[in-house]
Amino acid sequence: MVVFVIGFLLFWLVLFVLSGLKIIHQYEKGVKFTLGKYTGILEPGLNMVVPVIQSWEKVDIRVAVVDVPDQDCMTKENISVKVNAVLYYKVTDATKSILEVENYHYAVSQLAQTTMRDVVGEVELDELLSNRDAISNKIRGIVDKATDPWGIKVVSVDLKHIELPKEMVRTMAKAAEAEREKRAVITKAQGEVMAAKNMSKAASMLSKTKGALHLRTLQSINDLSSDQSNTVIVALPLEVLRAFEGFGKK
Repeated sequence: MVVFVIGFLLFWLVLFVLSGLKIIHQYEKGVKFTLGKYTGILEPGLNMVVPVIQSWEKVDIRVAVVDVPDQDCMTKENISVKVNAVLYYKVTDATKSILEVENYHYAVSQLAQTTMRDVVGEVELDELLSNRDAISNKIRGIVDKATDPWGIKVVSVDLKHIELPKEMVRTMAKAAEAEREKRAVITKAQGEVMAAKNMSKAASMLSKTKGALHLRTLQSINDLSSDQSNTVIVALPLEVLRAFEGFGKK
């Protein structure tokens, strides 16, 4: 009977000890409490937590991702846009992340949403579209400073997508098309000016050399005659036509 009792007690003692063994992975840390009071950090490896008397909270210290959902924001000039982003952070102080905030992941997400709305409201639409990196860095700095008491380090913030109102998209498309047409007209005009300058220069050179204009005319006729589908029209000087008129009167 005594052996049975001893064996029974040993069984429960072993079970009690085994239930207190906790394995912490390399990318984790444990925050330990004794009778509800913080008493230390559990490092990676095998740790002992006394059941009933002690408890612990696991903290992942790897870089975590927060997908900030679409936020209805109003720019400085009162244009409504939808903006979403992605935020990367990591826990640098496991103790603070448990003691100073109830749910640090949810808290970081909510803080990122409100900060993004505030920052977008301080800039105009053109700046929002052209300076995403600067705006992202500003959001990161504000969130990082606010999460310092929680033992959180914000690594980066990236604005993923900015959705404009449909009427604004159509207006911007028309403006872009008008700008392309304007550039095309300017380019064409510049080409015509350059062509006119070259033609003027060529005419000046031909006029200064005797027989050059006739040679150029014969060369052009020769080039045209190489293709039978071309029709050649020879322009005669006005003086020649008047000479023929004189022969008719006689």
